[in-house]
Amino acid sequence: MNTENRKNTDISDEDTIITISDMHKWFGDFHVLNNINLEVKKSERIVVCGPSGSGKSTLIRCINRLEEHQKGKIIVDGIELTKDLKNIERVRSEVGMVFQHFNLFPHLTILENLTIGPIWVRKTPKKEAEETAMYYLEKVQISEQALKFPGQLSGGQQQRVAIARSLCMKPNIMLFDEPTSALDPEMVKEVLEVMISLAQDGMTMIVVTHEMGFAKSVAHRVLFMDAGEIIEENVPEEFFNNPQNDRTKLFLSQILF
Repeated sequence: MNTENRKNTDISDEDTIITISDMHKWFGDFHVLNNINLEVKKSERIVVCGPSGSGKSTLIRCINRLEEHQKGKIIVDGIELTKDLKNIERVRSEVGMVFQHFNLFPHLTILENLTIGPIWVRKTPKKEAEETAMYYLEKVQISEQALKFPGQLSGGQQQRVAIARSLCMKPNIMLFDEPTSALDPEMVKEVLEVMISLAQDGMTMIVVTHEMGFAKSVAHRVLFMDAGEIIEENVPEEFFNNPQNDRTKLFLSQILF
């Protein structure tokens, strides 16, 4: 992996696709997200890192309303996320999400897992949905598994299927919540290679991960979160070589060898 991946896409300052302003989130009395401010441009790749419990996963779950924020604004592709169900549905149709666990339907084939969303949500004809599914299965290099069931695949293969499933909905933005954390080490590389391919295609991506090699080679910006706040953000070179915050320095010293 190398830094050339970041140079394949030009980013305009005017092409903001996500705006988060003064956003707060509580779980009961626990202030899980505190005064979050973030702008994401089209085709930008952002890596979010930080210790467990820092609010990383909650942040990206708020972007497609899997979690509801209580204060501030989140605007995705010109649509503000409020209690309006139509707006929530519109945002979710444009935002794909890949979780730690694959969440595939075990009783459906891989092909059926990929086509069920487009057919039922986007009303895509079955033949077209299957053609799209095969295209993305080929893209993640797993098309030969189309007629198998999830239980017949390895963890790395299942995660690639989960990525392909999200792509079948043709999202403008992809959110990844620690997509390699549940995988055996030898399976991590194959999933990261798929994500690098997406980056090279210009997909807007926010990735919660501890894979710092991925952050160094693919991210335009790296955010460090602690105690529900964005403590530091910078381009990868500066973030890793010249961290400013003491908490960031400690975190990097613990995960970088």
